[in-house]
Amino acid sequence: MSQQTWINAASAVIRAGMIPMPLTDTTVELMKTILTEEQAKFLPVFTDSMNREQVRDKSGMDGKALDDMLESLMDAGVVTGTRSKGSGTMVYRLMGPFPGIFEFTMMRGGTSEKEKNQARLFDKLFDELAGVVQQNYDQVVEMSKAFPPIARVVPIETEIDYEKDAVLPQEEVHKIVDKFDDIVATTCYCRHEKELLGEPCKVTKEKNNCLMFGKIAQFAIEHKFGRRISKDEARRILVDSAKAGLVHKAFHVNLDPDRDEEAICNCCKCCCGTFQMYYKGAAPLHNLSSFMANVDADECSACGLCEDACPMEAITMSDVATINKERCIGCGVCASQCVQEAISLRKTEVRHVFVPPARR
Repeated sequence: MSQQTWINAASAVIRAGMIPMPLTDTTVELMKTILTEEQAKFLPVFTDSMNREQVRDKSGMDGKALDDMLESLMDAGVVTGTRSKGSGTMVYRLMGPFPGIFEFTMMRGGTSEKEKNQARLFDKLFDELAGVVQQNYDQVVEMSKAFPPIARVVPIETEIDYEKDAVLPQEEVHKIVDKFDDIVATTCYCRHEKELLGEPCKVTKEKNNCLMFGKIAQFAIEHKFGRRISKDEARRILVDSAKAGLVHKAFHVNLDPDRDEEAICNCCKCCCGTFQMYYKGAAPLHNLSSFMANVDADECSACGLCEDACPMEAITMSDVATINKERCIGCGVCASQCVQEAISLRKTEVRHVFVPPARR
C-alpha cells in the first residue's frame, strides 16, 4: 500500500481532533500500529459525525462489509458509535489523536511490545507538538483562547467556605454519579502510558480509576474498553482518588458544560495528558472551575505540603502559603493535604482558568 494512503488516514484523524496536531512521520507511524491497510483506506470517509447511511453513501460500501468495517474501527478505538437520544440512530464519529485515539489505545491496559511502541510514539508526537507550539508561540496561545476548555474541575472533598446556595464539592461529584445508570471503570490511559515508558506515577499505584458515563460507557462496555461498575463502586473510586491527592476532572459531551458529563478522570501532575501537554510547552492549561483555594494565615505553619501537592504549582511559600489566583484550578488537593486545616475552598462564579505554557 502506498505511503500516501497512510498519510491520508493520519490527516483525517488530525482533522477530527480538538487539538491541532502536526502531520509528521510519527503520526503516520502511529496509524500503522493501530490500523490495518483496509481501515486506513476507509478512514478518510469520515468528515463529521455520520449515520450508517451517510457512511454507506460516501464510501460505496454496504451490507456485511460495511458493518464489519465499522465494528473493527470501533473495536480499535478509532471510531466511536453511540445512539442518538431522539431517533435511536447510531452515530459514528472519528476520533482525533488526543483526546481520542490516545485514550482508547491505552485504555485496555495492554503491555505488549505493540502498546509499548505506541506509548513511545504518542510521547514523541506530544514532543513534536511542543516544538511546533514553541516556534509559533504567540499565534498559538492567542488562537487557543478561542477553543473551549477541555474539562471542568470538580473539587475533592475538603473544607469549603460557601454561601447558602453553594454545593458541597463531594456532593457535587457524587451527584454526577447519581445521574447515570451506565457507569464504566477503565485503566487510566495517562498513567498506563507513563508506566509503559518506564515512568510510573509518583502519586498513586492505582490505575483502574477513570470513569465513563451514559452513552460512551455503553460503547466502552460493548467494545471491551472497561468494565461496568455500580454507583457505590464509582463513589469509592472517587473517595480513594481524593485521598490520594488526585484531581477530579469532568469531561462533558462536545465540551459543553451545559450538557451531561461523559467521563471523570482522576488526574495527577506527573501523568495526566492535559497537565503533561502544559508542562511540555505543547498547550495551555484551560479548565473550567467554580472554586478557589483560600489560606487562613493564622493557621498556616508554612510546612510546604500544599506547595508540593499542587498540580498547577500555584502555591509559593514564605511565612505562609500564598495562592496564585491566576493558576489555581480550585481542585482542593492543597486543602486535603493540609494537616493544619489552614486551607479551604471558596465558591466563585464559573471561571475559565487559562494558563499559557512556559515559553522555552
